[in-house]
Amino acid sequence: MDGNEVLLMIGDILEKLSIVTLAADEYVSTIHDAARDGVTGATIYDALLARCAIKAQADVIYTWNLKHFQQFPEIRSRVRTP
Repeated sequence: MDGNEVLLMIGDILEKLSIVTLAADEYVSTIHDAARDGVTGATIYDALLARCAIKAQADVIYTWNLKHFQQFPEIRSRVRTP
């Protein structure tokens, strides 16, 4: 895939989805909460994705990694496999 194809693909994605970002304080508090709760390693990244899902008010969160995402009580009931 060359650069032009990637740009077309990104354009298609942006037409259908919204990008959700965390502000610096949200990012820091998410990592703080994860550390407090014993979340370690790459699962910290899952905690950040979970916080984005909460911020976006996602009804369903699709992941192949149910185990990691089900440890976050705020989204546990919304996690599904594709």
